[in-house]
Amino acid sequence: MSGTTTAAARCRRAAGNGANRWVVLVVLCASLLLVAVDATVLHVAVPAVTEDLKPSGVELLWIVDVYPLVCASLLILFGTLGDRIGRRRVLLLGYGLFGVASGLAAVAENASMLIGARALLGVGGAMIMPATLSILRQVFPDRRERALAIGVWTGVAAVGAAVGPLLGGFLLEHFWWGSVFLVNIPLMLVSLPVGRLLLPESTGDRNGPWDVVGALMAAAGLFGLVLGVKRLGSGDSPFDLYTLLPLVLGAGLLAAFVRRQKRRTYPLVDLRMFARPAFSTSVGCIVLAMLALVGLELIAAQYLQLVLGLSPLETGLRMLPLTIAAMAAGLLGAQMLRRFGPRRMVSVGFCLTAGAVVLLTVMGTHDNPALLLVGFVLLGFGLETTLFGAYESMLSEAPQTQAGGAAAIGETSYQLGAGIGIALLGSVMNAAYTPGLSGVPGVPESASMAAGHSLGEAYQVAGRLGGSSGEALRHAARDSFVHGLHVTLLVSAALLLLGAAMALRLPRVMECGASAAGSADVAPVPAPREANTKVRAESSVS
Repeated sequence: MSGTTTAAARCRRAAGNGANRWVVLVVLCASLLLVAVDATVLHVAVPAVTEDLKPSGVELLWIVDVYPLVCASLLILFGTLGDRIGRRRVLLLGYGLFGVASGLAAVAENASMLIGARALLGVGGAMIMPATLSILRQVFPDRRERALAIGVWTGVAAVGAAVGPLLGGFLLEHFWWGSVFLVNIPLMLVSLPVGRLLLPESTGDRNGPWDVVGALMAAAGLFGLVLGVKRLGSGDSPFDLYTLLPLVLGAGLLAAFVRRQKRRTYPLVDLRMFARPAFSTSVGCIVLAMLALVGLELIAAQYLQLVLGLSPLETGLRMLPLTIAAMAAGLLGAQMLRRFGPRRMVSVGFCLTAGAVVLLTVMGTHDNPALLLVGFVLLGFGLETTLFGAYESMLSEAPQTQAGGAAAIGETSYQLGAGIGIALLGSVMNAAYTPGLSGVPGVPESASMAAGHSLGEAYQVAGRLGGSSGEALRHAARDSFVHGLHVTLLVSAALLLLGAAMALRLPRVMECGASAAGSADVAPVPAPREANTKVRAESSVS
């Protein structure tokens, strides 16, 4: 590309170890696709797992939640370990562990075995996710090419999350529930030798000992914090002991982790990165974007199935335009970033998403396919534009020696934003939904209270009541759900506009010089002064 500097070209030759960087991108995206698919593929298999293994309510929650919980808590540990011992090495170990855990999950004979296997899958996922992004940071030292690579990377992540339920539904129609895990094994058997052959090895700053205590503090703190947030999202009271205790302990351990890192000569994570406005703002934008998206997707799926009466497959197909629009935004992201710059791109992405959310408030109790299509397309394109710009700015601002830690921070922000979004928007939804079920004619107070837990439970209560009172409860519950959906959409729009304001702290233009490819903490190959001046001039024009 025309923006490739002499320094970036030299860095690429040194970093790539002879491997074609675009082939490396394909391998990394295949790795990410597996992890993203596995995060959602089990959702449609829950009924079959329940029928076969007969888990208790608590065991079923852990079967579903232990994978993202363990994965989120270990991202910083394995991201920084990759900086120390080699990112490719950690990635290949993650491949192997992911394949073994998939086999154990497929043949699980009881709930405890499946929970353990899903936990191991989470460990493997935590080894794979930050490694893919940090290797990408290393093999694409030129920012313009890296922007295109990140666009492909984020598009693949969107595809994986959407393909998971569709793939799971297809497999369950033809095989038993364990097949949703077995598909990982042949892919991992291919990924291991291909990754070993094609992926370049890289490390960060090896000065000083690796902070084992700090890594364990971060893992335990994130585990407690994410667990507490997930319990809030499932409707538990914030003052419940099993919710409050993980939140307090997790927050306390993370605070102690931050103090420890500030005191150490060789910290696990260089917290000085957060002093850079572009880095800290990008992390905040990722949290806000995921906070708005995940809660909305969950509520939208309930709306499509319970209010409009669509099947799970029809629901997945209705939401497919969101994924297609996200893929398009990812592929166009590099061009938009060069033309508009990070500040305008992320801010406009937030505003576009907020506009889509407000448009969806027109949804009522009757199906409106055209409205949903337009709303989901705008939502997917706007949100992916936001996430692309935020991820690219965060990764470009981080020192290359801290690429694994920076990638782990970004992925942790993604997971925390998703968990907080489910908790926050779920609470808003419940607060707006429940009051509409009080005082329904002919419905006992106890039945109204039970129906207030969720729309699905309201339908069950209405079925038991029968007659005119049951039908009245069904209509009241559906109308209250739609009202709650509208309130939740407006709250999400406000959060997205807050993100648009936050994005104004990002750089106005995309700097593509040698300084953008490296950092003050790295000693990049010096470029001729004329080349740097030329690139800065080109950046100002674009």
